Amino acid sequence: MTKSVFDNSYAKLPAKFYSECNPTSVASPKLISFNQALADYLGLDELLLEKQADVFAGNTLLYGAKPIAMAYAGHQFGHFSHQLGDGRATLLGEVIGNDKVRYYIQLKGSGRTPFSRGGDGRSALGPVIREYLLSEAMHQLGIATTRALAAVTTGEEVARDQLVEGGILTRVAKGFVRVGTFEYFSARHDFTSIKQLADYEIKHHYPKAMQKANPYIALFSAIVDRQAALIASWMNIGFIHGVMNTDNMSIVGETIDYGPCAFMDAFHYQQVFSSIDGQARYAYHNQPHIGQWNLTRLAEALLPLFSDNTGDEEKDTKAAVTIAENILNHYADCYKSYWLAGMRRKLGLLDEHPQDQALAQELLNLMHENQADFTLVFFYLSQEDKQNALKALFAQPENLTGWLDKWQQRCALEHCSVDERKAVMRRTNPVYIPRNHQVEAAIRAAEDHQDFSVFHALHQVLQTPYTLQADKKQYQLPPKPEEVVQQTFCGT
Repeated sequence: MTKSVFDNSYAKLPAKFYSECNPTSVASPKLISFNQALADYLGLDELLLEKQADVFAGNTLLYGAKPIAMAYAGHQFGHFSHQLGDGRATLLGEVIGNDKVRYYIQLKGSGRTPFSRGGDGRSALGPVIREYLLSEAMHQLGIATTRALAAVTTGEEVARDQLVEGGILTRVAKGFVRVGTFEYFSARHDFTSIKQLADYEIKHHYPKAMQKANPYIALFSAIVDRQAALIASWMNIGFIHGVMNTDNMSIVGETIDYGPCAFMDAFHYQQVFSSIDGQARYAYHNQPHIGQWNLTRLAEALLPLFSDNTGDEEKDTKAAVTIAENILNHYADCYKSYWLAGMRRKLGLLDEHPQDQALAQELLNLMHENQADFTLVFFYLSQEDKQNALKALFAQPENLTGWLDKWQQRCALEHCSVDERKAVMRRTNPVYIPRNHQVEAAIRAAEDHQDFSVFHALHQVLQTPYTLQADKKQYQLPPKPEEVVQQTFCGT
């Protein structure tokens, strides 16, 4: 190979932003899955040659790769960790895709780094399977996310509760800088690096901010907007991230770090799956609030860039705090706007009416009280011939009747046809999501029997989540009582 596929920029920042480190070789990697469509989109023709398993295991580095582990800190369950960093991930480099957008390619589970803090730097196969399935499903659902380019087994075991098969995920993002990256330098009072990092993000991800009087205030405002939109999309689809620490919050507004994440079956506002979230800090209904809490930590790091530097430190700080508070106070309205727009589409409401929020909230309350399946409620609502099936999801179906009357009265106010409304609903309410019990079945088959057919079959269905597929009824259904997954795990 004579030409580099990489166009690296982050590795050109000062050395304090990362540590150079190569992936640790593994014994006998085998390819589980390769995302050909994503590779084509990224223009990665060189990856289509030989030794894919070695490339995606880190045994073979492509020409031009400059492997680094990124430095960052973070608030984990509300408690600040001064130094975290990529403890089991290696950023290989960046490529410019066919859409002229910069993408960052990272190996996750590729061995120890200077930030491993005693960990083995590896990933078990189960978390690799989970992240591949969920991240690609999220992409097909239309939600901003990191992507999965490839997955391999390593031919080695890793020690968790027991010895399990190891795996490595190759994931792709528009950026891997986190709120915790800014916190890392803020904790060290390194304001020069905070400015360098902010300038980097403006240049590569928020160029419109350069047109404003204070680009850093514009940067923060744009990040707040993207995060509000992202979390609203999670809430509209019934997704629970599970570990919304500041080191897991992407500056570019993508869903990142799929650990103990899950989609709800039976709807419950306080639903938690993560085995490490004993206080339900990251429960479904808390996610919007946590988003604002995380953004407040980002504002604290960026404060020195908001002031006019008049020479009066107290005055400048007070002015910067006021600016940050005003932007943060806008978050709630921004989130509500995105959430309500999403709920309108789910309910087939193309016009805006004052009662829409109350109508949507009343349905969610009924779903909560009756433990109705989140995905099936909205799917059946979008189908003319599924009203009996819809009512059957509710323990007290008579309570739904009154709401349906209100919804139909509201639909009558629309200026579009019934067909147009239904088409919007069918593009918004998926038939298939990566249900926990199905993901777990794929993991168990892979880990226990080296059988990846369950993974491939589920992944294939999830590629067209809004289309009803022949002979795939089982992928629509919620779990049987014995199949219910009570907890999910981060895999470290």
